[in-house]
Amino acid sequence: MSKDNKFSGPTQRSLRMGELVRHAMADIFARGDIDDDALRGTVITVPEVRMSSDLKLANVYIMPLGGQHAEEIVAALNRHRKYVRGRVSPALNVKFAPEVRFFVDETFEEAGRIDALLRSEKVKRDLADDDGETD
Repeated sequence: MSKDNKFSGPTQRSLRMGELVRHAMADIFARGDIDDDALRGTVITVPEVRMSSDLKLANVYIMPLGGQHAEEIVAALNRHRKYVRGRVSPALNVKFAPEVRFFVDETFEEAGRIDALLRSEKVKRDLADDDGETD
């Protein structure tokens, strides 16, 4: 497969760097290094970090415990992203730290939506109809 294929997934290198950034972010959040009223007393999880192919940009997906005030927390983190970038850099042991952007992780919400669809009466009825059919 050529490197020009724009439909290829993330590289092993970007996945590894994303995981390093994720762990560094989790440490920063656990220590409470960021002084902001919106973040005070909030437990933040970092389910995923997606790195750009050139490793210059880290999209950090976060979710506060309980999912409450997620947008406010993301806004607060984005206000402090230069500080966070400076705190992440030593943990990565790289020449240049990636620019950091924070987003609300919506995978849990999406999984819940899919689960609710699968449990709906219409799907149950369709599955029951498929079980009774003979071709």
